[in-house]
Amino acid sequence: MSLHVVIAGASGFLGTHLTERLRARGHEVTHLVRHPTQEPGEASWDPYGDVYPPALIEAADVVVNLAGAPLIGNPHSQKWADAVLESRVTTTRLLASAIARSDRKPAFMAGSGVSIYGDHGDTVLTEASDSRGHALLTEVARQWEAATQPAEDAGARVVRLRTSPVMDRRSAPLAQLRLLFSLGLGARLGSGEQHMAMISLRDWVDAVVHLAEHEQASGPVNLVSAVTPTNAEFTRALAHALHRPAVVFAPAPVMKVAAGRLAPELLGSLNLRPAALEALGFTHRDPDVAAVLAAGLAAAD
Repeated sequence: MSLHVVIAGASGFLGTHLTERLRARGHEVTHLVRHPTQEPGEASWDPYGDVYPPALIEAADVVVNLAGAPLIGNPHSQKWADAVLESRVTTTRLLASAIARSDRKPAFMAGSGVSIYGDHGDTVLTEASDSRGHALLTEVARQWEAATQPAEDAGARVVRLRTSPVMDRRSAPLAQLRLLFSLGLGARLGSGEQHMAMISLRDWVDAVVHLAEHEQASGPVNLVSAVTPTNAEFTRALAHALHRPAVVFAPAPVMKVAAGRLAPELLGSLNLRPAALEALGFTHRDPDVAAVLAAGLAAAD
């Protein structure tokens, strides 16, 4: 069955590749863009002005929100932190409200992040696990997901896309890590014992398409590899893949100063499992760190 999918944030790295896959599978895709347009496959909106095309939402089968300010920025800047939060909550709330006001109630696939769980040490986490702590991105993710509530209250199917770092050489964080490791500057972070969730680009895209096409999918979904490595395992795997040494480490106190508000994301542990995806019959092409990095490093420019 062909779907009409509306995507906000489609010009980004993930949105571009998701669009390509959806269209290749015969689905119609319309991008919400923040400029006047008469281009086919585009429609204008202004999330900060509460402006959106009601007829487009009414005609959609699925609405996907990937919009948000980049996470790569100055972690010591309050302006950056405010933009990270506001951009995600504002866009999500507007689309959730638009869906709630519509008659057809399209499904809402709302971006989120695995940071919502907070540091859990070695404990295996699924979508049923609790959210703890007050790290910046944990707080952002809580408010991000809470903004979907109007659509859920109205009876729409809501999927919360709890995305882990997507490993691909053309995009952060692997683009930067590949350069550092190639220069012999690769290092484990702190003890290296913390679990470091991730997913390959092709598994992320396949998973989101799978969730769009399966009407029984709803609620939070961990977009992570089948097996989550520790930071030390990731460091060894990337060094091996690039044929470079990685024998040094970045002490935790240094990381806390250098990374600022993002330090909890680098030093905290998320031993995640994709339980919801597995229950829906999804099979990863890249189930572990070696496969994730092989796929990411082989990506074409």
